[in-house]
Amino acid sequence: ELMSEKLENVSNSLLNGKIPSFWIFYSYPSLKPLASYITDLKIRLAFFKNWLDEGPPPVYWISGFFFTQSFLTGTLQNYARKYVIEIDRLQFDFEYLEEETNDYSKSIVTREQSQHTDPEDGALITGLFLEGCKWDFENKVLAD
Repeated sequence: ELMSEKLENVSNSLLNGKIPSFWIFYSYPSLKPLASYITDLKIRLAFFKNWLDEGPPPVYWISGFFFTQSFLTGTLQNYARKYVIEIDRLQFDFEYLEEETNDYSKSIVTREQSQHTDPEDGALITGLFLEGCKWDFENKVLAD
C-alpha cells in the first residue's frame, strides 16, 4: 500500500481545491475553498508572528482569532485586575472609531500605520462582522 486512507483523503481534497478534513480537525472552522483558506491562514500567522516579534498590536484583528471569547474575557480580566473589580460586574462599552482599513489582506496594523494611540483601558479592534443588522455610518449606530 503506497498511501494510507488518511493520506489519500488529503491528496484528493488538495486535488479538488478543498480543505482536507484532517486539517479541519486541528484548525479553526472555515467554509472557504482551499486557496482562500491558505491565504487566510497566512494572514493569521503573520498577525500572530508580528505580535510576538513587535509586541501587542495597536489594533487587534478580532476576526483573526480562533476563539474570540477568550480575547474578550482577557480584556475584561485586565481591567478587573487593574481596578480591583469583580469581573462579573463588568460589561463592555463600545466607541466607534473611523476604520483604518477595509482591505482584508491588510489586517495587520503596525504601530507606524496606526492613526490611533493605545487606549488607557480596553482594546482597539478591527475585522468585526455584523449579522442581522448593518452599520449606519452617518449616525454611527446599528440599523435594521
